[in-house]
Amino acid sequence: MTGSAVVIGASGGIGGAFADAIEAEGTFARVWRFARSFDGDRHLDLTDEASIAAAAARVATGPAPTLVFVATGILHDDARGPEKALRDLDGDWLARVYAINAIGPALVAKYFLPLLPREGKPVFAALSARVGSIADNRLGGWHGYRASKAALNMLIRNFAIESKRRSDRSIVVALHPGTVDTALSRPFQGNVAPGKLFDAERAALQLLDVIEGLKPQDSGKLFAWDGEEVPF
Repeated sequence: MTGSAVVIGASGGIGGAFADAIEAEGTFARVWRFARSFDGDRHLDLTDEASIAAAAARVATGPAPTLVFVATGILHDDARGPEKALRDLDGDWLARVYAINAIGPALVAKYFLPLLPREGKPVFAALSARVGSIADNRLGGWHGYRASKAALNMLIRNFAIESKRRSDRSIVVALHPGTVDTALSRPFQGNVAPGKLFDAERAALQLLDVIEGLKPQDSGKLFAWDGEEVPF
């Protein structure tokens, strides 16, 4: 076992299943789980930079992380769903969606990317979405979610370029998990094609397969659950 793995958003369906999967594989000396809902040393709130810095400082005391996975995102909450049209836009909601889907993962990168070793195949991955692809956008709507994930994709590309200057072995990617049976997608599962709704455990294993197959030249890209590159 070499290095450690870090899962941020480990209280969610995908994050929890992913942490379980890599622990079961036993390839890491330690698996760190962080989430906003966790207490004490495992607490990390994407909207609180101090908590992100504190989590990174704790990880730095152990084996160097060779995998950091940001498994977070917001599409709706109990009060609001995704915007369907211009008239639905709300500045406070847009700010919240950007804070969680783009700014939070960017701050995680700020503190965790410097912890990755220069040798081997260190990976920093963040959950994005196919609907964040500008090139693939045919339907419009879901303004805040689409735009915040597109912003995340751009940040991933930026971080990949910067990380190459430190280590040409580093891999920084965005991942699209498909439609997963979690609270995020549950209100919108009615139109999912048969066989395309994944349980969290299957989704986690599919993403892990994609990560394990990555090469340094894949850095800065968005990959779907089946390994297909999704255009930005």
